[in-house]
Amino acid sequence: MHLQQKHVPAGWHDKIMHVCLAFGDRLLMGSDSPLGYFETPQGLYVEISVDEPAEAERVFHALAENGKVKMPLESTFWSVRFGMLVDQFGIPWMVNCEQAA
Repeated sequence: MHLQQKHVPAGWHDKIMHVCLAFGDRLLMGSDSPLGYFETPQGLYVEISVDEPAEAERVFHALAENGKVKMPLESTFWSVRFGMLVDQFGIPWMVNCEQAA
């Protein structure tokens, strides 16, 4: 048992307290919800912008695995690729690859 585990309830030893994901010059941070605080996300989407259509395809399909596509990844009037989905954990995402200026 790690020293920190003695300060955490037994059912929480496999939870994530803090996570930080760096990709390029961007940073996404998160954690598991404490007991009694989880709420189903509603009224928001997490948006990720990428520079290349192939990267938009890769990210969208990875997030959609075991999730639900709300809007397929396709061209729009503002982007070369845009799509919306809810991942396997219930988190809503928008993936966007804007047109080159």
